Amino acid sequence: MNKTDKKVSSSRRPPWRVRLTKLAAIGVALALLPSGAASADGGGPSAQPSPEQRPPASTLAWLAFPGGVFSVDSETHTVRYRACDADTGRVPDPDMRVHGRVASGEVTVDGTTYAYDVPLVGRTRGIVEVTRPGAEPDGLVGEVVTEPQPPTDPAAGRRLLPLTGQLQQVVDASTANPAGVAVRDLSGRYGDQQIAVNGAFRPKAASVIKLWILVELLRRVDCGQVSLDDGVLVTPAQVVNGTGELQHETFPQVVTLYRLAEYMIKYSDNTAANVLIDYFGGFAPVNDLIDSMNQRETILARKMLDTEAAMRGEENYTSPDDVVALLGAVWEAQILTPATRDLMIGFMAEQTLNTKIPAALPPGVPVAHKTGDLPDASHDVGYYLIPGSQVAVAFLTSGPMAGGDETVRRLARTVYDYLVAPPSTLDTN
Repeated sequence: MNKTDKKVSSSRRPPWRVRLTKLAAIGVALALLPSGAASADGGGPSAQPSPEQRPPASTLAWLAFPGGVFSVDSETHTVRYRACDADTGRVPDPDMRVHGRVASGEVTVDGTTYAYDVPLVGRTRGIVEVTRPGAEPDGLVGEVVTEPQPPTDPAAGRRLLPLTGQLQQVVDASTANPAGVAVRDLSGRYGDQQIAVNGAFRPKAASVIKLWILVELLRRVDCGQVSLDDGVLVTPAQVVNGTGELQHETFPQVVTLYRLAEYMIKYSDNTAANVLIDYFGGFAPVNDLIDSMNQRETILARKMLDTEAAMRGEENYTSPDDVVALLGAVWEAQILTPATRDLMIGFMAEQTLNTKIPAALPPGVPVAHKTGDLPDASHDVGYYLIPGSQVAVAFLTSGPMAGGDETVRRLARTVYDYLVAPPSTLDTN
């Protein structure tokens, strides 16, 4: 695919740029406020925050709009449009302008021009105007996503911050198993605050990488490109051991995409994951998804149980921050529709490998999660679905698996105990 940059003369601004500038000017004051946030003096969303309350800018941001995303890397001056109708790949825009915490510019790929004004602050509004050959411009407006997303209510968010110190103590005590953890409030009880200890910690992903495989499949369902009722011929050569149920069946046989997706999460089925990778045509589509969300610590580089690839140094990796960014985007229906979001969380709620997060919590606590295990890694990630206290969590460890399992359980229980503590004990000055 040819990618060329279309330069704009400063003396003659085309009509789309005039419209785009006007729209950005109208919304810029509100855009740089978190959606629904209150100011320190109790004002509504339109109140101007004090400098210390302004949400931080990021070098990486992506715009979520129905059917796709538009991502910006302001440090490398590159962008990417990935939606149901097209994927530009990562495109350089050397003339990108970054002013007032907003990245603006335009690129042309295969005759289609993408003009954008994207704030580099999460929970703000941005716009991409797509002009296809012979068609009227199509303005795509959506919410900006950063990693992490800023809180919607900084005052409420401060009530979650003491949990960071408690998690740090668990991580520090886990000397044989380096660990990282991220927690993001989804209920609003803590102002949608995100906290982390070693959030950029990058162990082998193990089966946690299957979450991205599932999201890529469900994204195609949302686009109408595939149906979960579609069947895939699975051959004996594709069957692998380890976790999963398909290995016990007789092949060749046709398996629906629905069953492949369900088994990949519910049973952590390695065969199902590998079949879906083959169905996509390789690793690239999943890594394209990861790149479109600017998740720099995550990569799919080998199939499940491909020990030869692992010995060559081809490995899957992720981080707590990237996991929680994915889980948050799924929860808020920014990367999937509400229907496929609910399906994904439903699969995670049926998880049958329950020796970590569920084992650490009292019986009956609702969770939806995905484990990951290797001889030198132990993870559990997902959602606590406690009414009024829903959170996304990622507990990742390296080192001997048995020790990692215990570290994950301690982290999981620490989060739970904090969430159910009486409100008066969470007050901060």
